[in-house]
Amino acid sequence: MGNSALKSHLETSQKTGVFQLTGKGLLEFPEELQRLTSNLRTVDLSGNKIEVLPAAIGNFLQLKSLTLNANRLTSVPPEIGNLKKLETLSLNGNRIQQLPPSLGQLRALRTLRLSGNRISEFPSGLGALRHLDLLDLSRNQIQSVPADVSELQAIEINLNQNQISVLAAEVSRCPRLKVLRLEENCLELSAVPESVLLDSQVCLFSVEGNLFEVKRLRDLQGYDKYMERFTATKKKFT
Repeated sequence: MGNSALKSHLETSQKTGVFQLTGKGLLEFPEELQRLTSNLRTVDLSGNKIEVLPAAIGNFLQLKSLTLNANRLTSVPPEIGNLKKLETLSLNGNRIQQLPPSLGQLRALRTLRLSGNRISEFPSGLGALRHLDLLDLSRNQIQSVPADVSELQAIEINLNQNQISVLAAEVSRCPRLKVLRLEENCLELSAVPESVLLDSQVCLFSVEGNLFEVKRLRDLQGYDKYMERFTATKKKFT
């Protein structure tokens, strides 16, 4: 990409606070963006070939939305934790294997999208994100959901297309969880905690494509209670 084109993008971003440069074959995070650390609110560099998110990302203190979908990132620098105003972090379709503990410092974060990466363990420390609405970990390699999932404040957790065979009963204690997606995993019916049906706030529990027929959920204690929540929610939106 020519310098003049990048220059014109930078000039526009100076005025708007938005820098969007998608599908341009960029190999690295544009160093020139450092000039705009004080006023950039939105950065979208999706569909490029960026392999490294530099530590300098921690300097963009006004950033509210950072999108780097479909790049070649293998990690996230710990400096990401400096972005106290960040509300949306979208890193779908990269090669990320694990997340830095500092991610738990993103206290304003509402949406965290990590679909289509190489994450094999359910990330810990996300319970500190008190405003998190959506956590998307679909299309990874996660095999179990641990007990500390109960600390998550998310309204929706998407775990479709992983390799999950163990689901901790503590998931039913997530205080705001309404939507739990577990389609196309490796769950047996015996691995489904009845407390999700009986005692949780979950009103959409999506488990198609596991190692049992969905209609067999009816055999579990609490199914009627779950259906009451499901139906009540459905009525709200019709």
